[in-house]
Amino acid sequence: MIKNEIIETMLNHRSIREYKDETPSDEEIESIVRAGMQAPFVSQLYSVILSRNKEEHSFDAPLLFTICADFHKFEKIMEKRDWEPVTNDLSILFFAVQDACYMAQNMVTAGESLGIGSCFLGAAPYKAKNLKEKYNLPDKVFPVVQLAMGYPDDDPSPRPRYPMDYVLFEDEYPEFSEEMIEKAMDEMDEGYLEQDYYRKLGAKISIQDEKEDEYTYENYSWTEHICRKWGQWYPDVEQLLKQLKECGFDITPKD
Repeated sequence: MIKNEIIETMLNHRSIREYKDETPSDEEIESIVRAGMQAPFVSQLYSVILSRNKEEHSFDAPLLFTICADFHKFEKIMEKRDWEPVTNDLSILFFAVQDACYMAQNMVTAGESLGIGSCFLGAAPYKAKNLKEKYNLPDKVFPVVQLAMGYPDDDPSPRPRYPMDYVLFEDEYPEFSEEMIEKAMDEMDEGYLEQDYYRKLGAKISIQDEKEDEYTYENYSWTEHICRKWGQWYPDVEQLLKQLKECGFDITPKD
């Protein structure tokens, strides 16, 4: 595998949950955001809200960015051009979410190149109404993800990843063999157990039904953790649809 400074920075990515008190400078913040803006975009359907109120932030991070899908400001450009949007909100939202995610990842990489760590907070869409009120977001602006940032006060190891043959498929999607599935599960689980990841975080998800929980931190690892998420959380789309509608995105079919 070829390695260079940029690839090494990306391969060494870690989510940081402990931060020093020192706040990155305005120049560093501007550099991170400007690098984010240089990501590939369809229509630049994004905006970023910055908070420096560390007392309100996860992990007491000095900086908290809220990266939003934003069609509002392009609507203003369309008005100037004497156009009205006719594209459905779901299509607009997909493109805007792509733009926001490209920007967010560029910001992470740029920050790490400056010695600044970060952690994505993925629950933003499920508290969109609260974030809309907190940050005075207009309609057609939807918070996609939040990004805690600051100088790391911790040095965790990079997290395990799937083996390459469980990710890269040439010409067509494969039919997975039992061996491929078990290999992928083992690499993830053994890597997380070796780091004692979930015990250190105290992050074992409880089972919501009457089924006995046979796992302890000795054998509880990534595949069980993620299975408990998607096997128990968010069975109904109504909660997310309501959050989207609160932010001006109506993705129900038109009559």
